[in-house]
Amino acid sequence: MQLRRHTLPLLGIDLLLVGLAWWASFWLRFNLDIPAEFAQLAFDSTPWVLAAFAVGLLSTGVYRQVWRYIGLHELRQLTVGVALGSVLAAAAILMLRLPNFPRTVFLLQPLLVVLLLGGARASWRLLNERSALPEFAQPLLIVGSLQEATDALRALKGSVHWSPVGIVSPHSAERGHSLQGVRVLGAIHSIVRIAENTNAKTLLIASPAGSFERREVLKHGIGLTLLTMPQPGDWLQASGVVPRKVELEDLLGRAAVQLDVNGLADLFSGQTVLVTGAGGSIGSELCRQIARFGVGRLVCVDVSEIAIYQLEQELREAHPMMLGLYYTANVREFDRLLAIAQKHRPTVVFHAAAYKHVPLMEDLNEIEAVRTNVLGTLNAARVAGLCDARRFVLISTDKAVNPTNIMGASKRLAELMVQGVAPEFGATQYVSVRFGNVLGSSGSVVPLFTAQIARGGPVTVTHPDVVRYFMTIPEAAQLVMQAGLMGRSGQIFVLDMGEPMKIVDLASMLIRLSGKTEHDIKIIYTGLRPGDKLFEELLADDETTLPTPHPKLRVAKTSGQQAANVDAVVHWVAQAGAAPSGEQLRAWLRKQVPEYVRM
Repeated sequence: MQLRRHTLPLLGIDLLLVGLAWWASFWLRFNLDIPAEFAQLAFDSTPWVLAAFAVGLLSTGVYRQVWRYIGLHELRQLTVGVALGSVLAAAAILMLRLPNFPRTVFLLQPLLVVLLLGGARASWRLLNERSALPEFAQPLLIVGSLQEATDALRALKGSVHWSPVGIVSPHSAERGHSLQGVRVLGAIHSIVRIAENTNAKTLLIASPAGSFERREVLKHGIGLTLLTMPQPGDWLQASGVVPRKVELEDLLGRAAVQLDVNGLADLFSGQTVLVTGAGGSIGSELCRQIARFGVGRLVCVDVSEIAIYQLEQELREAHPMMLGLYYTANVREFDRLLAIAQKHRPTVVFHAAAYKHVPLMEDLNEIEAVRTNVLGTLNAARVAGLCDARRFVLISTDKAVNPTNIMGASKRLAELMVQGVAPEFGATQYVSVRFGNVLGSSGSVVPLFTAQIARGGPVTVTHPDVVRYFMTIPEAAQLVMQAGLMGRSGQIFVLDMGEPMKIVDLASMLIRLSGKTEHDIKIIYTGLRPGDKLFEELLADDETTLPTPHPKLRVAKTSGQQAANVDAVVHWVAQAGAAPSGEQLRAWLRKQVPEYVRM
């Protein structure tokens, strides 16, 4: 057995304590006064006891432990080593046949050894923790109930960066209690006062994402740095247990999406999946999620060279064993898309490529929105059918419901095109999925507000009463996959977007997350832009929804709805040329999508 450099000194300390326990057990056995004859027995047997315990402790790997991080697992391992050593010692001494040997010692000594060796390790850990924290660690307040604070304290144990100085609990009944030596100092509305009293400038929010406590902290913890623990998936990273800054998703997030893991594994594992718009916000997250299910081959298509390059670099590092294929291609070019798909024969196609910026598509670029969102969707849908894909999933939007702008009307027509193509290819299930705004996606208000705050303001909001639905990018991607698994051809799925939120409230949250207040960064109102609504809808007026086995997915059911005349749409766009007038294009769109009314 090869001994590490530090093993011999530690073994020497332990054997000294084992010998002490051996003599102490004799001392206790004879009521604190060892007769001379039994003292000789103790002396003669000590070498055998030390040898037996050396074998027991070394063979059970006790000296691979680091004393400053000792815990219950290490103590259990130590107990096994002591038990083995005591058995070997008893066996050796019994074979020596020492006369009148007191066998009670065999029971007393292991208990004393566990007490002494365990106590030595616990004391060393305590000394290390106390000596390391005061010099380097910054005072930290933990926000959450005692139950929530437990995990945070466990993760921070031994940290040289943070020293928990108090807990701020939302439950008044917990005030005055303590946890691992850290007291509950008060309620959330008193955070600033508590921080001043403890000299803490940082709060670690232990409450779950989207909880009421998180928003209350943002309201009352003005001027304090906010941290949170990483999400479960991030704990696999090298720095997974390090607290990170609170993001907007942590305040608006909801309970984790429950996925049909077995069903998705059957759908993706070992299969070929094609994603258009793979370099975009939703497309790239779909690629990340699909890769985790063991996809055999992931074909990523995007018109942007830099976007597809960045995705390639990320996925190669995160999933080095996955076969990823990265194409620069435009979904408006049918032959190019068909060539890619015929080469790889995808089982599932996710179509996320689209123009989605409402004001940009409303003027000057109307025909581009139609060509990409409508004809691009038609091309992707037909390619999926021609390659015998099992499923095709269109990423749609809440702006397709009673649309008031070109972008929304083009996405609604894209849904109708998918329904028009579906009867041509019976082997492929065609599904559309609608959802609202995604936090942090390209072109969304969050990056815009963040940039405005960084410049010192003002933050521009179109109207004080504008509300939108929001969800996180991972949640949207996961529900898209789930809908693709469940859907039947022609169905339109609606995601549970939770409660809508005022844009001005979103702006206020971002300002406070930056450490400022609305007094420091002004919010100004610029007026609704062409095509803007005060609120978005997830269902049209003549639609109802049907439940599905998944609580966050419902199926939109439209009475008397007709799929698009695919050939007529293609013919009109071809005849319209490169620059039809905006009014001409809008008039045609109103015929295709009767519910479209320009604001």
